[in-house]
Parts: sequence; structure tokens; C-alpha cells
Amino acid sequence: MRIASHAGVLFMRAISPLPLSWLRGFGWVMGGLLYLLAAPRRRVASINLALCLPQQSERERRALVRRNFVCFAQTWLDRSWLWHGDPEVTRRRLRLIGAVAELDGNAPTLLFAPHFLGMDAGATALSQQVPRRFTTIVTPQRDPIVDDWISRGRRRFGNARLFTRFDGTKTIVASLRAGEPLYLLPDMNFGPQESIFVPFYGVPAATVPSLSRFARLGRAKVVPVLTRITPGGYETEVLPAWTDFPTDDIQADTALMNRRLETYIDTMPEQYYWVHKRFKTRPAGEQPVY
Repeated sequence: MRIASHAGVLFMRAISPLPLSWLRGFGWVMGGLLYLLAAPRRRVASINLALCLPQQSERERRALVRRNFVCFAQTWLDRSWLWHGDPEVTRRRLRLIGAVAELDGNAPTLLFAPHFLGMDAGATALSQQVPRRFTTIVTPQRDPIVDDWISRGRRRFGNARLFTRFDGTKTIVASLRAGEPLYLLPDMNFGPQESIFVPFYGVPAATVPSLSRFARLGRAKVVPVLTRITPGGYETEVLPAWTDFPTDDIQADTALMNRRLETYIDTMPEQYYWVHKRFKTRPAGEQPVY
């Protein structure tokens, strides 16, 4: 396993200087193979889309799943130049657009960064191009070699600070109040212990209410950050800060987060992380969907 992991990291270093068009072409082939071979994840994505986008035909959803696998493969290969490529090349391929002025100064800022497949490109763009120290919450990988590679990549620019759930809320909130923006990805199913059920595309989804909680505890404004794949690399769009968030109702806040997330996904559905078992945790008495 360690030999394979070392070989994988060396491979990513080796392909980092290749033209972007080559990497995207390789990703197209790799994504097609994953679509054919990774049947369990293909099934998960298909079920998610059937639940969330029932207005689409089965043929449309099948095509969307295939495009999703291609985007997944392309963004994975792009981590080669994001984390190992020439810094100037990386900068040219990453565009920050939108309300970038929301990131000026040292005000406590909570970045709502949904699980679009370009999420690591977005984090790299921010840490390379915005003169602030960013933080995020990560899940350690089981393989220590892979974990070290990902951690180094995410800290490549700006010495980003990586928290885990074991660091505790107080440490994360203190960093947020001190002016270190928190790049938060709360749109996943982490089980029933810390979640509440709110609709996601009309389906009850176990959702961690961390966006509302951290915004309130950190006295932070919430700024959505959306990263999309483009032919030339990535665009990371900074949206204006939400003016009606958080409130005193954590359930309503979390439901609002999901409703706004739906509008973001609708602009680029093939780039969302559909292979995640978003509905694995079900309300009491409801049947499993996977």
C-alpha cells in the first residue's frame, strides 16, 4: 500500500508540467473508465439525482452522472499542478471573480464553500491570491502518505491552517474571531449525532448546522464561495455576504443554507459531489435509499 501511495504522489508530481488540455483529456478518459468500473458510486450518484432532480428523465440523469465522473477525474488530476506546478502557472489558471472585496480587512469571515468538485482549486486560489491566513476543517485520510500529501498541498500557499474535528469548537472560533477566514464545507452527511434534518431538494437530509453555529459564535459574516471548472482552469466566484444570517433559529438557518445551495447547484449540476451518500442517515421510521 505504501509503495502504491508513494507512486501515486510521484505520478502527480510528474504530470504537473503537462499542458492543461492534456490533463483534461486524460481526465475525460479516466472519468469514462470510472463511470464504467465504479458501479457502487455510480449507483449512489444516480439515486441522489433521482431524488434531487426527479424532473429529469433517466437518460438525462445517466448523462449527467457520466459528466460528473469526468469532472471528478479532471479535478483530481488538476491537483498535480495546483500542488506541484509552477506558482505563476497556477496563478494564471485560477481566477478570482465577484465580490472579492468581501475578503478585504480582518473582519471575522466565514466562507460557505459547498462541495463542488473544484473545492481544492478554490482554496488554492484564495490562499495564493488573498493576503490573509485561511483555515479549514479537514477529515484525516487513513493512508498517512496520502494524508501528508493532501495536507502539504492545502498548505502550499499562505500557510493555511488545517483543523480537524478533534481541535474543538473553541479553538476554531478563536481563530475565526482573530480574523482568519474559515473555509467551511458543511453540506455533507456526518451521521445523526451532530446533525438536524432539513430539506435538500425537498428530501429530509441530515445536515450539520455548523454554518449557523460558527457564524454566531465567531460573530462572522457569511460569504459564499463557488468554484467552477473552466477550459482555462477554474473560476472562484465570491458572492456578497448574506445580510440575513445567522438568526436565533438554527433550524431555519440550516434550511436556508440548503435552499441557497440548491440554487448554486442548479447553475452547474455536473460539478457537484453527487457520489457522496447524502441521504444515508434517514429520519426515524424511513427506509434506507441506497
